[in-house]
Amino acid sequence: MNKKKQKNFVNFGPWWCHRHRPSVNKKFLRRFFQKAATFFANPGLRLPACCALSVLLYVLAFGFWLDRPLSLDLLRTEMVQKAQRLAALPSPKILILAGSNASYSHSCVVIGAMLALPCENGGTAVGIGLDEIFRRDAPFLRRGDVVYLPMELAQYTATRRQYDAAADGFLLWRHDRALLAHLPPDRIFGALFCCTLADALDALAEMALARHGVSPEALLAREYDAQGDRIDNRLADAAPDLLRHPARAVPPVQDISQGYGAALIARFVAAEAARGVIVIGGLPTDFSTQALNDDAVRAIAGLYTAQGGAFLVLPNRSLYPPEDFFNGEDHLARPCQYRHSIAVAEGLAGLLRRPVVPPGAAIERVAADCPSKKGRLLFVNKKKQKNFVNLGRAGFTAAGPS
Repeated sequence: MNKKKQKNFVNFGPWWCHRHRPSVNKKFLRRFFQKAATFFANPGLRLPACCALSVLLYVLAFGFWLDRPLSLDLLRTEMVQKAQRLAALPSPKILILAGSNASYSHSCVVIGAMLALPCENGGTAVGIGLDEIFRRDAPFLRRGDVVYLPMELAQYTATRRQYDAAADGFLLWRHDRALLAHLPPDRIFGALFCCTLADALDALAEMALARHGVSPEALLAREYDAQGDRIDNRLADAAPDLLRHPARAVPPVQDISQGYGAALIARFVAAEAARGVIVIGGLPTDFSTQALNDDAVRAIAGLYTAQGGAFLVLPNRSLYPPEDFFNGEDHLARPCQYRHSIAVAEGLAGLLRRPVVPPGAAIERVAADCPSKKGRLLFVNKKKQKNFVNLGRAGFTAAGPS
């Protein structure tokens, strides 16, 4: 390497520091690049030096500069906002926690009002690690609080390898390194090497759009209300073309009970139940054509009841015709979101031994527009209601819980 090139290379560090202003000392960067220039000048060390420099540039780029403000960081902003609201709620309170099934198909406006409990809908998206979500929310739960978990089936069957390559690795490395430090070593390593050239190009495009006035906060305000419920799922805006497909296959019982996600859920239930938090599992919404068998429901319920939690199964097992959904199986359109939430609130009230506040006239009017309505999903009587909410400890018949 000639003197001119070496000088330019040495001066790159202070220039980069001045241009992007990371929390890195200028003298340190100058010394580092001086040593790197020496390596490049030695032919025998040039290849390992290039490799080391490329890794360093990758770490600096994805850890301190590149960002995804309109997609991945939007999810992070959503999680942070929901955790902040949860922290501000008085106890006892109820938290609904799952992927997008929670926010689309469940309504805190309905469930919180009917149970007379402050409510936060913590639903985000499948693919955001439950280890991260539980670590964010657990510090704000107190004895007597209620957590309802209508987890998607994919949450139970997720493998450790899928977690290592999860999309939230970028968010954790870029914004939440303190939280990342508390996760297992393979998660940390996966987050550190999460991204590709395609991710870098996407980040550059999103950063440019964000600089030109596209606000993540404004996007979230159009999609969620102040309790975390999804509000952009109007029936009139539903996408029927996305609903015309066969029902999803139910995973094998072994995959459900032995999945890495199932282990995380069981660990969370045990830890919170030991602290006096009431943890109740439930089924996610899905097409009525799904072959949800008794063995699968029993396997899911067992993950909760074996760890000190409870489990709720509605008379219809949370299965609805495709016309009740907005744009996918886990996403009910708003009238059906309200109708389903009325049934969930009544089921939770039986388990919690709380009186049910009847839904208001405005909520009833919205729920009445659910396309497949055939009367409200009320429990027939107190005895049947008790059997449904104690399903994890009771048995099944071919027609459902008995």
